[in-house]
Amino acid sequence: MARNRKNAGNNSNSNSTGNLNKSSSSTGSSGSPSSVGHGNSHPKSTNKSKSHFIVMTKWRWLFGFGCLLIPAYFGYLGYLETRVNTPFDAKKMVQHTPHEFTERFWGSYRPGTYFGLKTRDPDSLVMGLMWFSPLRLGSRGEGIRHWCESGDNLDKYGWLQHDGRTFGYQEIDDFPFTLETSFVKFPRGTKGGDWTARISVKNNFPNSAEPISLIWYVALDKKTVGSLTTSSSVSSALPLVRGETSTLGDFILNFEPVNGTIKHHSYLATVVPSLRYLRETLSSVIYFAKDKASKEKILVLPGELLRNNQGEMFDANFIAVMITVEAPFTLDIAYRSLSDLKSSGSELPANAPVGELYTNALRAKQIEFHDRFEKTFRLKEKGYTQSEIQFAEAAMSNMVGGIGYFYGSSQVQSERTAMPVPYWKAPLYTAVPSRSFFPRGFLWDEGFHELLISTWDVDIALDIMCHWFDLMNVEGWIPREQILGEEALAKVPDEFVTQRNTNANPPTFFLTLKLIITKYAHLLTANNRLETLERLYPRLQVWISWYNTTQIGNVFGTYRWRGRETFKDNELNPKTLASGFDDYPRASHPDEMERHVDLRCWITFATGVMAELAHLLGRDDSKYLETHFYLSDNALLNKFHLSPHTKTYSDWGFHTDAVALKAIRQNPHHQHPQQTLQKIRVHRTPPEYKYVDTSFGYVSLFPFLMEILTPDSPYLEKILHNIHDPEVLWTNYGLRSLSKQSPMYMKRNTDDDPPYWRGQIWININYLALKALHHYATQPGPYSEDAKRIYTDLRHNVVRNVIDQYKRSGYIWEQYNDSTGEGSGCKPFTGWSALVVLIMAEQY
Repeated sequence: MARNRKNAGNNSNSNSTGNLNKSSSSTGSSGSPSSVGHGNSHPKSTNKSKSHFIVMTKWRWLFGFGCLLIPAYFGYLGYLETRVNTPFDAKKMVQHTPHEFTERFWGSYRPGTYFGLKTRDPDSLVMGLMWFSPLRLGSRGEGIRHWCESGDNLDKYGWLQHDGRTFGYQEIDDFPFTLETSFVKFPRGTKGGDWTARISVKNNFPNSAEPISLIWYVALDKKTVGSLTTSSSVSSALPLVRGETSTLGDFILNFEPVNGTIKHHSYLATVVPSLRYLRETLSSVIYFAKDKASKEKILVLPGELLRNNQGEMFDANFIAVMITVEAPFTLDIAYRSLSDLKSSGSELPANAPVGELYTNALRAKQIEFHDRFEKTFRLKEKGYTQSEIQFAEAAMSNMVGGIGYFYGSSQVQSERTAMPVPYWKAPLYTAVPSRSFFPRGFLWDEGFHELLISTWDVDIALDIMCHWFDLMNVEGWIPREQILGEEALAKVPDEFVTQRNTNANPPTFFLTLKLIITKYAHLLTANNRLETLERLYPRLQVWISWYNTTQIGNVFGTYRWRGRETFKDNELNPKTLASGFDDYPRASHPDEMERHVDLRCWITFATGVMAELAHLLGRDDSKYLETHFYLSDNALLNKFHLSPHTKTYSDWGFHTDAVALKAIRQNPHHQHPQQTLQKIRVHRTPPEYKYVDTSFGYVSLFPFLMEILTPDSPYLEKILHNIHDPEVLWTNYGLRSLSKQSPMYMKRNTDDDPPYWRGQIWININYLALKALHHYATQPGPYSEDAKRIYTDLRHNVVRNVIDQYKRSGYIWEQYNDSTGEGSGCKPFTGWSALVVLIMAEQY
């Protein structure tokens, strides 16, 4: 168009010139041709000036545009950098205030401690228990119990009853003592109401006089605005604690001995720099003194330590009351909200729920819990013994008793940020895999957790999902591991803190959504549950879209987990942390051509659930149905993932099985005998593009686990055969994660990295296998009887072994040995291993 306008202007000038010549010639004025020629030279000069002006104007315009474009470009790069820590632009899922759900305001939301209480408030104070035997205390505080630590080697600990809302009861075996900790809440008012906690201790050697020191502490986070003080109690020789925060208002904490003998007591009021150093602060100031009555040496706390070296006074943010007792002994700790009392016009009740009143309240809660548990899971009706039912109660209670409340910001990094940057600050209400080893939120674990939690309490499950989806950024990414707040950071090595937005995690929340919208659809019209799903739906859309854009393969219809590209040459097989199956063997040489069968099946399942949810909410489900049907096509699945050699499903990529770790000298030119040898991976035969079909295991089962295979598929028969083959996946304790015939079976990935998903038995995948077997057993088809028979045997094996190992060791474990059935990994692991309760109840 610009060129056309320019040409049109030139034509106009020519015509004008021509007309001018004709006019001059006809009139004869200025008569001679020379004058005509002179007259024609003037417009030529004018045109030249115009052209120069146009050129200069164009360059100026281009220069100006460039000046605008450069900052715009860098501004756009800056915008891209900020996307990783920009929240999804929609109304928050968590809309309630901390006090809105009074029944769930206070709770045992500190799963990383043996017994700790806090509120669902970003600036909550914390309370909790420490204890130690004065005869066994080390010089640096070794022996003080506080954090749940595997190294403490406790014989057993865990919740035996916990309803997730109003009470919990726990037993802790720490030789030679058994401690019982419990709490009952009495919700009222606008500040969360009251609660009472009880600590009972007995010595398992009745004639032993070994003392035990119990410490109850109250602490404010470094950013919590509030105050703590101690004063004398009217009803007890022990001091009481008074405090105030913006969320709780005024409160008082009483210590009431119920029975037993107190040898001596003391307290500490001081300042701590962080919640992660409570035990260290206490152990650094405890000292020996001489008891005035007995003249014996005793351990005591020094009272107030509130002055610095310059003599300046500080307000205490940490108060600990220590009592040394002879067992048996029982102490009640009664929390009272003075602000709730004032707002109701009441006085402090004369008969606080301690002693017999508390005993009666706890007993009533326990009876109510037993009745509700049987109504929910019907295990007695199924013929389980009382001890087996008690095991199931403990497993479920540890799941809901392990729910924590965290607040803080993750550390994240994208390909566009040179360094890690902080995510926005947010709360997270979530269950945790393990109180000792993983007391924080994990994305793919949580979907499995919610299967059990939603069966027990669908509102808690929805509340947890709301918190997780508030952590979605504008791109649709959710960090797979949540390390929020001082207490969570205290348990994580620095190298694992940063989360990278290229890495996904299996979208297991769709398992929970499938369960809720099918089994509990009749409950969705109550308590605003349907409205919650309405608000959740746009976030789910963006989430599934993120998977469908960031995790797709190079060939249409295929998918690839990101994060394997940066493998180290000291790994036997590069890890795939994003998949959740960490060291499960994939293609030996990761590249962009890889295809991962499990991820494809996750997306197939997720789009099917999205279609169901869209239909439930009256939305257009056509897009998700179309994708689901496309990915469910067994012929297309076979084209991309069925090995023609083994007739099994597998990954595809650049692969060789002939790999090994070989020790080499770091500097081959120096042959010093003490030189450190380093193991790196070598391959004896070069890799080629092919199916990774020699590593049959959990990943190979996914078309079956996600129930994508048609009931008449001949490849379903092959999977059922391999499942039941002792040389492949079958054991007397559950399905092993990798075939015994695989070259990677039980191989270490590095010298310091023992096998993880290379043979051990995992309960979450056994749950999915039993769910799929139950499905195919009820579908008309040639393999329904085989599926039914295998289902019965596998369910028996899994349930029996988990219960046997619990009775033997006192714990539910992260995984189980495929040769002996013994628990392995970390303990207690009452995350997805607690799905054994749903297996017992046959609720899938």
